Amino acid sequence: MPLPEITFSSLLFSLSSAAFVSLGVIPDPNTGKVERNLPLVKQTIDLLGLLREKTRNNLGPEEETLFDHLLYDLRMAYVREVG
Repeated sequence: MPLPEITFSSLLFSLSSAAFVSLGVIPDPNTGKVERNLPLVKQTIDLLGLLREKTRNNLGPEEETLFDHLLYDLRMAYVREVG
């Protein structure tokens, strides 16, 4: 099975999916288990935040929107989990 094309959007989806797995929102695709690792989620959000600042105004409109929405959704999910 061929791997999907590598794009900036696929990088964002990969990082955000890993964070949602670590939030326990979706099961780990390898184990099927739901586990939480909130420090890893925080680190991923911080990494995405840094990437967002460094790429601002250097992405296409669809990538800008995708990035903003993914980062917002992750931040809100994290805040709900930590209270």
